[in-house]
Amino acid sequence: MKKTKKTSRRKITNVQKRVQKRRRIQYYLRMGLVILVVLLIILLLIKLFKPDWLAGKKDEPEVEKFEAIEPEIDVELLTVNPYSRSGEPTSKITGIVVHYTANPGASAIDNRNYFEGLKDTHTTQASSNFIIGLEGEIIQCVPTWEVAYASNERNIDTISIECCHPDETGKFNDDTYRSMVQLCAWLCMKFELNEESLIRHYDVTGKLCPKYFVENEEAWKKFKKDVGTTLADF
Repeated sequence: MKKTKKTSRRKITNVQKRVQKRRRIQYYLRMGLVILVVLLIILLLIKLFKPDWLAGKKDEPEVEKFEAIEPEIDVELLTVNPYSRSGEPTSKITGIVVHYTANPGASAIDNRNYFEGLKDTHTTQASSNFIIGLEGEIIQCVPTWEVAYASNERNIDTISIECCHPDETGKFNDDTYRSMVQLCAWLCMKFELNEESLIRHYDVTGKLCPKYFVENEEAWKKFKKDVGTTLADF
C-alpha cells in the first residue's frame, strides 16, 4: 500500500507539473500576442503622425520639399501618337538633356504645337518632356516617365528640355535661363541626380545643340555650376 500511495503521489505531481507547464506556455503566448499587438499599434501611430524625434537625416528630400521648390509648370501633354509621344515608358532616369529649339523668337507653346502637329504631318519624330519659353514659362509635353523623341539612344534614360532663344546666336535670355536652372535643379532632386548629370544634346550625338552652350564651353560650365548652387540652396 505504501508503494501504491507513493506512486499515486508521483503521478499527481507529474500531472500538476504538466498543467503548470501548459499554463506557463499559454501565459507566455498571451503575453507575446499582447506585445505584438502593442508594437503594431505603435508602428501604425508612428506611420500616421510621424513624430519629430524620428526626423533624422534622409537619403532623399521629403515630398513636401519637392512641392515647395517645384517651378510653375503648364501641363499641355501631347496626344499619344507614333511621331511625338509614343507612350513608351522610360527606364531609370540617369540624366537631363538640354536642347535649344533652333527656332529663333518662337514661343514655348509654338514649339509644343509643332510637336503636336507631327501626329498629322508625319514629317519626322520629335518632342521633348519640357519646353521653356522666352518669358520663362515652362510647358510639359511628355510625362517624365515616358520617352520623348529628343536625344536618340539616350531617350530611354533621360529627360529632355527644349529651350527657346530670341535670336540666331542661340543665347538664352535671363527669364529663360532662370527657369532652366530652376527646372533642372528640381528634376535633379526628384530623380536623385546632380549637376554632373546634365548633358547637352551635343554630348549625345555631336549635334550643334544647344548652340550657345556648345560654342561657349564656359557658359555651359557656368550653367551647371548655377544648377549646383541652386541644388545646395534647396
